[in-house]
Amino acid sequence: MSTSATQGPHSLAFRVMRLCKPSFHVDPPLRIDPFDLLAGEDFSDDPTSASLLRRHLSSAEGVDSDLSYRNRFLINHPTDPIGLSGLLLLPQSFGAIYLGETFCSYISVNNSSTSEVRDVTIKAEIQTERQRILLLDTSKSPVESIRTGGRYDFIVEHDVKELGAHTLVCSALYNDADGERKYLPQFFKFVVANPLSVRTKVRVVKETTFLEACIENHTKANLFMDQVDFEPAKQWTALRLHDPSSQHPPSSDLGGIIPNPPVIIRSGGGIHNYLYKLVPSADVSGQTKFQGSSILGKFQITWRTNLGEPGRLQTQQILGAPVSRKEINMRVVEVPTTIHLNRPFSASLNLTNQTDRQLGPFEVSLSQDESQMEKPVAINGLQKLMLPRLEAFGSSDFQLNLIASKLGVQKIGGITALDTREKKTYELVPEMEIFVESD
Repeated sequence: MSTSATQGPHSLAFRVMRLCKPSFHVDPPLRIDPFDLLAGEDFSDDPTSASLLRRHLSSAEGVDSDLSYRNRFLINHPTDPIGLSGLLLLPQSFGAIYLGETFCSYISVNNSSTSEVRDVTIKAEIQTERQRILLLDTSKSPVESIRTGGRYDFIVEHDVKELGAHTLVCSALYNDADGERKYLPQFFKFVVANPLSVRTKVRVVKETTFLEACIENHTKANLFMDQVDFEPAKQWTALRLHDPSSQHPPSSDLGGIIPNPPVIIRSGGGIHNYLYKLVPSADVSGQTKFQGSSILGKFQITWRTNLGEPGRLQTQQILGAPVSRKEINMRVVEVPTTIHLNRPFSASLNLTNQTDRQLGPFEVSLSQDESQMEKPVAINGLQKLMLPRLEAFGSSDFQLNLIASKLGVQKIGGITALDTREKKTYELVPEMEIFVESD
């Protein structure tokens, strides 16, 4: 049995309608209040005159029985100037389709010929620049027949994950009245646009990283943001920072109606900013923590349009400046709450190996760039302390006897650790402030 090409008349035809929320039918009217035609804006300043004129107009309207023509332009209800007729419109075309939405389409195969067609195999596919996605295939169970004037209907869905040109390819393979096998392809093209853009800025302040995200709406409808969550990489912990001066986002007008109103990003270029504080996570292994990765994480964004159409996007990994970490980190863990002038005190310090190899042994001492007498806080007793080797990503706590020679706020600094094997010197980071009291 031969299969004809696409030329020549076909018994079947595809009809496609996009399934989405209907839109409001807006009929902008010219509505007026008769009072505005007879009096100026300052007329109502005189309560007596205003009440008399309104009473006169009301009585005149009551006598008039021509309600179909004369009164059709009058404002009879506060909602009349809005122009909403109370009707909803079904989609007349594919319309604007955005990345992150679910494309849903109602497809009907119609038999417009005068004879029945049989053994109908139907396929529906989405074709993009990168791939071809099968949405429906009835090859294993063909439609037995479609009578004259009859139709076969089905619904297909596709999560839109690519930008650019898309083609909905609908095809039917069937037997016509003469028993000839015919093939009918039809193509419905549409373009997927980006609904929003996310611009980020990264600022590093000491050990804290601040991430600012600016989300801009590129659609023609308001976006109600259900969720804007930042998923940090495993070496980071993220906290969203809110403006304490306002309970509700300034772009939302629903604060008095909905307990937790969504953030509204206005159509046509509206923006909203989000700020996150990132600190190194304490729950990850040493190797992950100290490898200096520049990956901060990614955003998960979900929203709805005016009539509840959902959308969802996930950004690519957001990169920050690579965190440069030293091989050895030395820091002060604890010092006494009260420190007296010229009296020895003990400080707890920690030495951490931030590499994947063994380091040490170490010699802890005061740096030799300036004399001990010039330092406000110095080592008391033995000037050098020996520490054993540190395993990869290991750490060691030790005590150091110190003495303060100046009153007031002083810094514990200038303490170094020398790797006696590799001849490398590491300094106490960061310096710690203490308050020295008199006896």
